Amino acid sequence: MSVTNANPALPADWRDFLALTKPRVMTLVVFTGLCGMLAAPVPIHPVLGFTAILCIALGAGAAGALNQWYEADLDAKMKRTQGRPLPAGRMDRQSALHFGVWLACFSLVLMYFAINLVATLILAVSILFYVFVYTIWLKRRTPQNIVIGGAAGAFPPLIGWAAATGNVATLPLLLFALIFLWTPPHFWALALFVKTDYANAGVPMLPVVAGERTTRIQIGLYTLPMIVAAAAPWPLGLTGLIYGLTAAVMSGLFLAMAVQVATRRTEPEDRMIPEKRLFKFSILYLFVLFGALVIDRWVG
Repeated sequence: MSVTNANPALPADWRDFLALTKPRVMTLVVFTGLCGMLAAPVPIHPVLGFTAILCIALGAGAAGALNQWYEADLDAKMKRTQGRPLPAGRMDRQSALHFGVWLACFSLVLMYFAINLVATLILAVSILFYVFVYTIWLKRRTPQNIVIGGAAGAFPPLIGWAAATGNVATLPLLLFALIFLWTPPHFWALALFVKTDYANAGVPMLPVVAGERTTRIQIGLYTLPMIVAAAAPWPLGLTGLIYGLTAAVMSGLFLAMAVQVATRRTEPEDRMIPEKRLFKFSILYLFVLFGALVIDRWVG
C-alpha cells in the first residue's frame, strides 16, 4: 500500500490533519446526526448534545483518516485526490494511521462516558464498517462497494437519536434506510463524470465495470425505493405535514433528474451536465429533508 510519490514526506501542519478528516463529507454526517438527535422525542441537555455531535464528527474524521491511510496508493492515481496530504507527500502514512486510530478511540471513549452505551456501540459499528467493510474489503473488489458500503454513512441519524433517547426507534431506522438507498444514485452520478479517474486507479466502480448505460439504469432503479423511504415517515404518522410535503416535492425533483440521467444517451465529448446536476442536487436533497424533519418536529 505504498504511495507512488517517492519524495520524503514534508512536515504536515494542522490543515493537512484537517484534510484527513474529509471535512466536506463530515458536514453532511454531522448535520444528519444533529437532526436525528433534535427529532428525538426526548430533549437532551445542550452540553451533552454538543458532546454527542462532537463525537460523531470525530468518529467520521477518524474513518476518513483511516480511509486515506489505506487508500494512499489509489489517491495518488486519481486527479481529484492527488492533492490530499498523503499522495502529495505532505504527510507520512504512519502519522495518518496514528491520527485516525487516536480520533476513533477518543470519540468512542468520550461518547461512552458522556452519553450512553447504545450511541457508543452504533458509532463504533459505523467506524469499523467504513474502514474494514467498505475501504478494505469492498472498494477494490466489487462494483457493489457503494451499495453495501453506503451503510457506513447512514448511521449518524441513529447515533443522534440514540444519544438523546438511549434506544433506536422506527423513525431513525427509516432515516438510515433513506441515506442507505440515497448513496448509490448519489455516488454513481459522481462516478459517471469521473469514470476515467476510477479506471486509472483500478477501482471497480459500476461505470468502469458495467458501463455507463447499466449505471444510469441503476441510478433510476435505486431512486424509487429511496423515495419510498423518504416519504414513509408521513403516512406512518411519525412526522407531520411540513416534512411530508417537503419530501414529496424534493423527491419529485430528484426523480425527474434521475429519470433524465437514466434515459439519457451520451457521446464521448458530452459534458454530462445532467449527471453533475443530479450529484449536486442529491446533497441538497438530504440537507433539505433532514432540516424539514427538525422543523416539523418542533412545530408539531
